[in-house]
Amino acid sequence: MATLLLTGFEPFHTHPVNPSAQAAEALDGQRAGALTIRSALLPVEPRAAAHALSGLLAEFTPSAVLLTGLAAGRPQVTLERVAVNVMDFSIPDNAGQLYRDAPACDDPGAPDALLSTLPLRPILAAWRAAGIPGHISNTAGLYVCNFVMYHALRELHAPGRAAVPCGFLHVPANAEVALSVSEDRPPLSYLPQDEITRAVQVAAQVLDRPA
Repeated sequence: MATLLLTGFEPFHTHPVNPSAQAAEALDGQRAGALTIRSALLPVEPRAAAHALSGLLAEFTPSAVLLTGLAAGRPQVTLERVAVNVMDFSIPDNAGQLYRDAPACDDPGAPDALLSTLPLRPILAAWRAAGIPGHISNTAGLYVCNFVMYHALRELHAPGRAAVPCGFLHVPANAEVALSVSEDRPPLSYLPQDEITRAVQVAAQVLDRPA
């Protein structure tokens, strides 16, 4: 059975929920063409997330990998073009750690950056056809989302796995996240959770199509 591995993240920082987790949970077990979606939540802590991700890649040997996370403040869903070998956190992770100017991978031979292997333009076109605004981002940030994207791409560069499309999709806040912002802070743009889930679902469906 061909599998699409779909990951979201646990809640972090001051956010009461993580809309990427809610989308992943809603789509678990559904079909994306010939692919069956298998969803998992990753911890918002880099080493634990890398360990969990390696286990998921070994368990499912997926035909495609779609990583998702929250980018509160962005008004639309966004596809990430590149992951960089840097951690520079502006807020602590869920283990209380604050990495500054640190490598995402300690291997001295690790590349400085890795490009998404998702079909970015076809996903954008599918979103547009479905009435979903979205765009391509050239920075995944330097937090755990970027870290996970980098590690997934690096693992999938191994012989025999390079043909597996893999990349990262950032989702905006949902209503629950936006409502949790204190009144003395600028308001957050948001999308309804159902629309966030639909955007992830449409992207997943594209991954079943021939390149």
